[in-house]
Amino acid sequence: MSMNSQGRPSTPVATGSQHDTETVSGSKGLYQFEPLIFETDRWGKTGVDLPKAKGTKSRLGGVERAGKAELPGLSEPETVRHYVRLSQRNYAIDLGLFPLGSCTMKHNPRLNEKMARLPGFADIHPMQPQASVQGALEMIDELATWLKTLTGMPAVAMSPKAGAHGELCGMLAIRQALISRGEADTRKRVLVPASAHGTNPATAAQCGFIVDEISADKRGRVDMEDLRAKLEKTDDVAGIMLTNPNTCGLFETDIKDIADLIHEAGGYFYCDGANFNAIVGRVRPGDLGIDAMHINLHKTFSTPHGGGGPGSGPTVLSEALAPFAPVPFILKDEDGFRLVEEAKESFGRMASFHGQMGMFVRALSYMLSHGADGLKQVAEDAVLNANYIQAKLKTVMTPAFDGFCMHEALFSDKFTAEGIETIDIAKALIDEGYHPMTMYFPLVVHGAMLIEPTETESKAELDRFCGALESVARRAAQGDDTLKGAPYLAPMKRLDETQAARKPALKWVPPAPEQLAAE
Repeated sequence: MSMNSQGRPSTPVATGSQHDTETVSGSKGLYQFEPLIFETDRWGKTGVDLPKAKGTKSRLGGVERAGKAELPGLSEPETVRHYVRLSQRNYAIDLGLFPLGSCTMKHNPRLNEKMARLPGFADIHPMQPQASVQGALEMIDELATWLKTLTGMPAVAMSPKAGAHGELCGMLAIRQALISRGEADTRKRVLVPASAHGTNPATAAQCGFIVDEISADKRGRVDMEDLRAKLEKTDDVAGIMLTNPNTCGLFETDIKDIADLIHEAGGYFYCDGANFNAIVGRVRPGDLGIDAMHINLHKTFSTPHGGGGPGSGPTVLSEALAPFAPVPFILKDEDGFRLVEEAKESFGRMASFHGQMGMFVRALSYMLSHGADGLKQVAEDAVLNANYIQAKLKTVMTPAFDGFCMHEALFSDKFTAEGIETIDIAKALIDEGYHPMTMYFPLVVHGAMLIEPTETESKAELDRFCGALESVARRAAQGDDTLKGAPYLAPMKRLDETQAARKPALKWVPPAPEQLAAE
């Protein structure tokens, strides 16, 4: 059996159906069977035939390889076909709706890519003389102005390279502010709501704070009584890390009161801005009493992300935290734009250089294309699309909370029959041609299914997606056991998850010599 199939059934679980069709080649229609590249190879084979060079001497200085390179010996057509076939197994935003909740994957206009590839942006080097990159510095400064305007904040750190990096920036600024007040040793507790993003408590701990969780109420929002109890008769609170709109897809309606309570207790308010997509152009976080908030350019402003990057997480800061912003930052004087590399109260640097240039260009292109009114419509359409999905599916699925949602619709598994789990629904959705939604998150909802359509999907595409998910949900409610074997139509079948967890096959191991001899 190919390593690529280890832990997966060799035939579908359901029998006697159209899904059972096997072929001699292993391929099915345009889906080509494709083993690992090492398994495609045959030992002793080579894809090229080059004569040994004459009249040359080794330049390796005695460090020649002792054994074979153990690289696959494939021809150019075989190599190209291998990677093209693998690419056909990938789901992409250019193929269909990406329903992952709280991980906005929306259409990235090709204009953004064209702008990012302009020589003046793509070919510059961070160590060039500043006089030779005035246009690039002006572009970063203009983007910073947009971010400060949209958030109502006086300062922004542009160098953080991802959302979690932006969180770190905000919390380091808070820590530096506490140091300047002489309270860094006494204010060690950070409050984190149960509905916050998972990176929030990790970031607080990374900065040396003690994490104290705040419960969620029945509405899926911060339990105000629990918050007040955590703040009562204590002066050890450094601040709060709150996601708004939160990971349940809900706006924290008590956010102003939360900010007042935190500030009265002497703490700072950090807001996770990953879901800014839902309120951009509609609400300015600075008006809500927020002291620091990172912004995912690769989510709110369309630049591509996934697979660990690239990302960009500029962090806006309030007047109280602005003096502690990291360096470098850009200033304009009579000589033009320049980078300030040192600042008396700054906590230091977040990165070696100045941020993610390609992400900056794409984000500013997106902003200028939409304009202020267009960015407002982005939020309105994102919220409209999510509520449309919730309304279409609430008759067959169970919304986690009553009322309208913001940018994402959250469902629980209460509608499913006994024995059917969230993962079965997600796997069956693959057979319908869609990447699954976010599963089992947030943890405050049992069997959670979190769906975020973004504003870039049309009503026709939303209807098509809802029709597919509704069909799967009805089967789940009826206890259809064939869901346990999905997906049937994907190139790879479902993993044996117990085996995959306990005995993961993560590395290709060459066959033993005796096995090769037998072949």
